[in-house]
Amino acid sequence: MAQGYVKAVDLPQVIPVFPLPGAILLPRGQLPLNIFEPRYLNMIDDAMAGDRIIGMIQPVGGPRRLPSLSAVGCAGRITTFAETSDGRYLITLTGVARFRVASELPVQTPYRQVRAAFQPFEADLTAPTGGEGFDREAFLGALRHYLERRQLDVDWETAQAAPREALVNSLSMALPFEPAEKQALMETPTLEDRVEVLTALLRIDAAESGDGDSQTSMQ
Repeated sequence: MAQGYVKAVDLPQVIPVFPLPGAILLPRGQLPLNIFEPRYLNMIDDAMAGDRIIGMIQPVGGPRRLPSLSAVGCAGRITTFAETSDGRYLITLTGVARFRVASELPVQTPYRQVRAAFQPFEADLTAPTGGEGFDREAFLGALRHYLERRQLDVDWETAQAAPREALVNSLSMALPFEPAEKQALMETPTLEDRVEVLTALLRIDAAESGDGDSQTSMQ
């Protein structure tokens, strides 16, 4: 049960959204954010005064003033909050459930708001069980090749011991995939599907020749 929410109808129908390319949130994942733009400081103030829910979503269509939004985002609850001496907010969003954008609302707030349809992703509110078919060693082997090619590293002891969902979702969120690849990971129907897509992305990247690729990092 995610953040006390049992059914899709328990979640707010209208939520503020934070469009950020290359950044995704997944259920029960944790996303640290450094908030400094005035409109998003306003959004955090309003969220903290309410249910603390914010939707993370990727924009599409390039750096226009008001870019289109991806069809699917993920709502998170502000679970840590700190204010810096220079007025920034340091927050952590913990993923609750994905949503489909039913419509964007005309609003007076400086930040964007959408009507969120959580019903298609109601299963996100319950942590998946099972995982007996998860070949952890094969998965970590693909991850090792990917990281070696990019001269990156992870805590391998943690990777060996982490629950399947925590491992897969944290890597999906943190690894420097392209925004379209991040969105593909976001929209996978089930965790098993996400394992397949993530493994494929790791293997495709590791198999490519050359070491000069430029990728967009989440941070």
